[in-house]
Amino acid sequence: MIDNEFPSNPYLLLTPGPLSTSRSVRSAMLQDWCTWDDDYNVGIVQNIRSRLVKIATKDIEKYTAVLMQGSGSFAVEACLGTAVPCDGKLLIITNGAYGQRMVQIAERLKIAYIKLEYEETKTPNMGEIKRLLKREGRVTHVAFVHCETTTGILNPLEEMTLLVKQYDKVLIVDAMSSFGGIPMDISQGEIDYLISSANKCLQGVPGFAFVIARKDSLLKCKGHARSLVLDLFEQWEQMNLSGKWRYTSPTHVVRAFYQALTELEEEGGVEARFQRYQENHRLLVEGMRSLGFQTLLPDEVQSPIITSFLYPDRNFDFKAFYQKAKQRGFVLYPGKISKNDTFRIGNIGDIYPEDIKRLIKALAGCC
Repeated sequence: MIDNEFPSNPYLLLTPGPLSTSRSVRSAMLQDWCTWDDDYNVGIVQNIRSRLVKIATKDIEKYTAVLMQGSGSFAVEACLGTAVPCDGKLLIITNGAYGQRMVQIAERLKIAYIKLEYEETKTPNMGEIKRLLKREGRVTHVAFVHCETTTGILNPLEEMTLLVKQYDKVLIVDAMSSFGGIPMDISQGEIDYLISSANKCLQGVPGFAFVIARKDSLLKCKGHARSLVLDLFEQWEQMNLSGKWRYTSPTHVVRAFYQALTELEEEGGVEARFQRYQENHRLLVEGMRSLGFQTLLPDEVQSPIITSFLYPDRNFDFKAFYQKAKQRGFVLYPGKISKNDTFRIGNIGDIYPEDIKRLIKALAGCC
């Protein structure tokens, strides 16, 4: 006997993903799909691929989208392991945990790399990057994270892409926590590879990630991959023929994502979603400051995606605070920064300004 009731969530996830999704996105997973059928491969998978490219750029003929099973880190590893050839050298610019994860991937895959590391609360120094690119002629590829969810810092995408392309390097951008929530056109920065995930600003559920790639860059990658299942080129080649995935497709998750893209369009696209996230963030910061909490980052480098707050004093018990908030219908996120005691609150997902107002009232009773 199947229960026809589709339960509501007992709380909102104020996290950077997985995040709170709409009831209609969740209900889209109630139907089974055949991975060989054109209704799925053409009607859904190929449709998603073309829609992703249109979200990413107006120059749609230059780019293609490749979907990859697994979390965002799977797609990052697939991209680095396929895009950088054995004789290439990768510059990784990092100011947080997800830049450091790129370093771990490069080490595990034995990719030659240079790491340019900054404090978690500081954006990269353009002059230093320029001097390094000028000095290190063997660098062929550059990778960095746009929005570091370690802190919520937003790295200067336009400045960094312009600088990297002045030195004619292949550019890889981890836009896991920004794509679909912050307006961008990747052709303007000549980004070669942009990586993101279904369960972030596009408000789908976890299960797959994707790479939006310049076709001319991807076509040079045949035979480069250091992994069988994470071969980005072969996944694209197979998917380009019919929409079929090389290995088992996460069908239910893909169908939910199709619905999530429809809801993005109904909302008014990325610009409208960006405005909602900004308003969520504004209300959140104003409200938290009224309760005595301070933000970790200065406002000028803070993204509207997730915000880090400092512990108000050394006796602050985050676990107790978390449990009280959860009992009131809100799930927060622990901090990840190494030098400060912080916790984080996300502004993305199926979250609206009225939810943030309710949150502030609830947290007033938790302090």
